[in-house]
Amino acid sequence: MSQRLYNGPSARPAAAAGRPKELRENYVEPSNFNMILAAACLVAGIGLGALGYHLLNGGARSAQRLRLKLTERERQLTEWKDGVDDHLQQMDDLARQVCDDALTLQRQLHESARQLGSKAIGGEVTPPSEPGETSDDIAIPRDYADGNRGTLSEDFGLRQANDDQNAEPRPPRY
Repeated sequence: MSQRLYNGPSARPAAAAGRPKELRENYVEPSNFNMILAAACLVAGIGLGALGYHLLNGGARSAQRLRLKLTERERQLTEWKDGVDDHLQQMDDLARQVCDDALTLQRQLHESARQLGSKAIGGEVTPPSEPGETSDDIAIPRDYADGNRGTLSEDFGLRQANDDQNAEPRPPRY
C-alpha cells in the first residue's frame, strides 16, 4: 500500500476530495514537515538546555550561599574573640586592682597595730608573688642521680661498701 504525500491540488487522493472541508486531512509537504520538525527540536533543545542549566547551576548557587554564610560566621567569630579579649583585659585589671587594694589594707592593718602597740599582728607586709616565681628553698625533683653511682646505676644497692674494697675488680659486662 503506497501513501502519497500532498503535492498540490491535483495530487489529492480521491477519498479526501469528496469529504467536507472540515473533515479533510491536512497534508503537509515534505519541506514544511522538515521545517516544523526542526523548529520543534529547537524548542525542545532550548527547553532541555534551560532545565540542565537550572539544575547544574543550583550547585553554584548553593556554594555561593555557603561562602556567604562562612564569611558571616568568620566575622562573628572575630567579633566574639575581640569581645573575649576585652573581657579578659578588664578581668585582669580588676584582679590587679583587688590585689593592690588587699596589699594597701594589709599595710594599714599593720600600721594601726604598730601604732596601738598590739602584738597580735606581726610580720612584714609582703606583696603577693607572681605565678612564675619560685623560691630557692624548694628542691626541684630530678629524674637522674648525682655522680655516676646514683640510683639509676646498674649496681645500686647490690653490694655493701666494705665488699667493694675487698673484692677484685671485675671486667665490665657487655
